[in-house]
Amino acid sequence: MSGADVVATGLGATTPLGDDVATTWQGLLDGRGGVSTITADWPTGYDLPVSIAAQLAVEPAGKLKYSELKWLDRCEQLAMIAAREAWSDAGLGAGAVDPRRLAVVIGTGIGCVHTLLSQHEALKSGYRSVMPQFIPMVMPNGPAAHVGLELGARAGVHAPMSACASGAEALAWAAHLIRSDIADVVVAGGAESCISPVIMAGFARAGAMCTRNDDPASASRPFDIYRSGFVLGEGAGVMILERADFAVARGARVYGRLAGVGVNNDAHHITAPTPDSSGQIDAVDRALRDAGLTATDIGHVSAHATSTRIGDAIEAATIMRAIGDHAVVTAPKGALGHLLGASGAVEAIATVLSVRHGLVPPTLNLHRVDPAVPLDVVSGKPREIVLDAAVTQSFGFGGHNIVLVFTS
Repeated sequence: MSGADVVATGLGATTPLGDDVATTWQGLLDGRGGVSTITADWPTGYDLPVSIAAQLAVEPAGKLKYSELKWLDRCEQLAMIAAREAWSDAGLGAGAVDPRRLAVVIGTGIGCVHTLLSQHEALKSGYRSVMPQFIPMVMPNGPAAHVGLELGARAGVHAPMSACASGAEALAWAAHLIRSDIADVVVAGGAESCISPVIMAGFARAGAMCTRNDDPASASRPFDIYRSGFVLGEGAGVMILERADFAVARGARVYGRLAGVGVNNDAHHITAPTPDSSGQIDAVDRALRDAGLTATDIGHVSAHATSTRIGDAIEAATIMRAIGDHAVVTAPKGALGHLLGASGAVEAIATVLSVRHGLVPPTLNLHRVDPAVPLDVVSGKPREIVLDAAVTQSFGFGGHNIVLVFTS
């Protein structure tokens, strides 16, 4: 059934705001922040300029079996938690979908770094100190593979790696699988957990991280004139996407429709977007055409906005030129921090809920909007709005641009 409509029927997440979708969504609406001081001593031990991060609100231990805590990397653990919530939320019981028509697409930006680092240290005591399960615990496709094994997904298990756009690209791939009649149901999203000395040192050396260590709560400031870099976070978001007629036939609750997908690449620079926004604008245009909509149909934009000086300004120009100043904008990373490969999926979940509930969460820590951002950015409290269509944007190192359009 080529070109089938794609709908979202299940949502799952674990984030710095909560260990499920409901708590995370309420945290966004309440304007709660997930950034805090790292309690471990390694920021000081390595003389790092950053000692804050958006760490998980709830540790995985209470939701996983002992074997999973021992033999899954933390990134894989978070993917499992989010996928199980989404699967349950969708009401997909045993036999609800033919395994040959079930796929999994879960992306990650950096992957299973905790196991890699710990086992490199273990190797100093000899190769027999390295765990026999080491390789499955460090594979970038590990999060997707473990979810696929648990669900018996035989239509394909994929693991896109497109840096900070990975979670959003997973949703785009899921739509492709359904529209191409490869799958009826796809479990899709992103997972990331890489809050560690070497990763933070690398981002700090690149000059991308906020060093406002004395005030973690206000460190992540998307679109604010005093923004100074992103705050690293961890988490996972998973969405169950289905062929619309399949969902209707089984009586599923539908959150919204993934109506349009825009995927391209800047082909400009390994870390910087095109200064004239052309790559991002083209991705928006592609998504709108795919959805059969125009810019005036879009009432809300969930911005990628990481809180960097250049990135936020370029994205603001993208929104102005591709959509216009009529759309209500929010930037979830003010509250969540930057979840890297998970960010696009978690923010897509928030976008679907905005469309469903007619509520746009505020952008945390937006006290004075940068004059370079002439947009209607929500701050202070949620904005009630009738929404028929919304856009969520994700951009990643390597020039990756992913834009998704969700409709009611």
